[in-house]
Amino acid sequence: MLPRRAKIKEIINDNGRVKTFVLDCSIIAKPGQYVMVWLPGIDEKPISVSRADPLTLTVANRGPFTSRLFDLKVNDFMSFRGPFGNGFALRTVKNILLVGGGYGVAPLRFLAETALQKNIRPTMIMGAKTASDVILEEAFSELKVKTIIATDDGSKGVKGTCVDAAREAMEKEKFNAVYSCGPEKMMAALAHECAKHGVRCQLSLERYIKCGIGVCGQCCCDGLRVCHDGPVFDARVLKGVEDFGRLARGPSGASHAL
Repeated sequence: MLPRRAKIKEIINDNGRVKTFVLDCSIIAKPGQYVMVWLPGIDEKPISVSRADPLTLTVANRGPFTSRLFDLKVNDFMSFRGPFGNGFALRTVKNILLVGGGYGVAPLRFLAETALQKNIRPTMIMGAKTASDVILEEAFSELKVKTIIATDDGSKGVKGTCVDAAREAMEKEKFNAVYSCGPEKMMAALAHECAKHGVRCQLSLERYIKCGIGVCGQCCCDGLRVCHDGPVFDARVLKGVEDFGRLARGPSGASHAL
């Protein structure tokens, strides 16, 4: 798939470490899918889709590639391929819980928007370390989605993790399914809570993705190709995956603890 080139029409500074890029194009994508963003002469990296129309990408500044991405200005061009991967499945559900940790909130914005179009009622839980780390609160407010914010230090919303907030929400209300994106250890704990409450759960994994088409094996998680078979998996599939919540691979392919 050849890269597509689009102009940046808006840049939103979500906080000092996260920016949202709005491009002057749209794509046909499912919530949970991603695009491979290409900076010629630098690298190509996967970025989840936070809106498809217009194509909107929320990016955390985590290293050399994203640092160069943050140098781009309005009216500059961005190249991308995709969308790739398997996204979230919205089937036979009416009341769903979305749980996002950190910048994992981004693809859940697209999921919430899609759910509302299908007359599905989403409740959103945002988890962050502190108030300044909360992102996309206004976007969910514009969608009129019930939102619960949880911060580790209690500086905004309830004090505790998003898993704590999800546990409390599931004890108070019946949800057909839970959808999550965020730190893998958090999602492993969430999957355990969902199993205890008998609620189906889908999780979006983050791995070091290079090719996007399941060929190179860099993103494999116990044989699952995250770029192609995922990034979204049913928690029941991940239950038997030894690496889940424990190990990942870096650029060299060597495993490291999460």
